[in-house]
This record gives sequence, structure tokens and C-alpha cells, in this order.
Amino acid sequence: MKKILMSLSLLATVFLLSCDGPAGPAGFDGPPGPQGPQGPAGPAGPQTLGTVFDVTGNFTTANDFRIYFDFPVDKIEVFDTDVVLVYRLWEIVDNDLPVYRPLPQTVFMSNGAMQYSFDHTFRDVSMFLDTQFDRTTLESKWTTNQTFRVVVIPADFAANGRLSEPVDFNNYDEVSELLQIGQRKVEKYKAK
Repeated sequence: MKKILMSLSLLATVFLLSCDGPAGPAGFDGPPGPQGPQGPAGPAGPQTLGTVFDVTGNFTTANDFRIYFDFPVDKIEVFDTDVVLVYRLWEIVDNDLPVYRPLPQTVFMSNGAMQYSFDHTFRDVSMFLDTQFDRTTLESKWTTNQTFRVVVIPADFAANGRLSEPVDFNNYDEVSELLQIGQRKVEKYKAK
């Protein structure tokens, strides 16, 4: 009889353990565990905030009123996806404070309109002068010793979320603040 009772108990135990029922309610979360160690630092992002330099040159009939500047490959690296901005030194005011205006820049004169503009590749930048009249009649203040500030902004600068708010690239002061130009040495070049 003991054997039969033992066999029935074993059979009942196996039968009860193999049954599934509905899950009970979830329990409460326990207290948080201790803080783990600090992980290694991630890879550094691009360190370049952009390149800034000045180009000075003359608009003449010999250069067809176009100032060319080849980027020096040993100092300035520009990719074809980078943004190139050019500003003309318009005037110098109180205490040698330079005023820059973005290109293109149009000036209306008594004999028609004149415009400074630019184009670029990843190898060079070119500033040029267009007029609705004979360019050779321009005063030298518009053609001689013209200084242009060239700003190269890496294309990934905005793509990586570095711009916390929009920047007006036509406003030199905003661009200067963004790239911290006032705290950097600006290289100066003469156009050929």
C-alpha cells in the first residue's frame, strides 16, 4: 500500500507541476542599486571650428576685375561640401573697429549699380566686381587694396548639432561669435 500511495503522490506532484495558470500581479520595484563605475570617454568630435583668413588684392582690367586666391594646401583644407562665406571690409570705425559686409554686396551709384560677388571651389575662392557701367571709371576706393574676409565652415558643423540655434550667416558678428574669430589670429594673404 505504501508503494501505491507513494506512486499516486508522485503522479499528483508531476501533474500539478506541469499545469500552467494565469500569471499573478507584478511585484513592486526594489530600491535602485549602487552607481557603477564611469565608462571610457567617447571619441572626440571634429576640433575644427572653421578657417578664417583675409585676402587683399586689386581689381584691374588686367585681372578682369576678379581677385583669385588659391587655398594654400599646407595651411587651409577645404572640402567640396564645406560652406565658404566671403565678407568685404567695408569700413573701419571708432578705435580701429572693422565693419564687414557679406557678399554679394550691391552699391547704387549715380551712373548705375555696382556689385561685389564671389564664387569658390574646394581649391580656390574668387571675388569679382560687376557694374552696369564701364568699370574702368570706378574710383580707386572701390578697386584698390580691397580686403575680403573668407570664412570656411565645415559641412558637418551644423550636421553634428553644434548649432544650438540658427545663425544668420549674413551677419558677420554672429558668425564671428559662433567661430570665436575675435579670439583667433587671422592669417593675411595677398592675392596674386
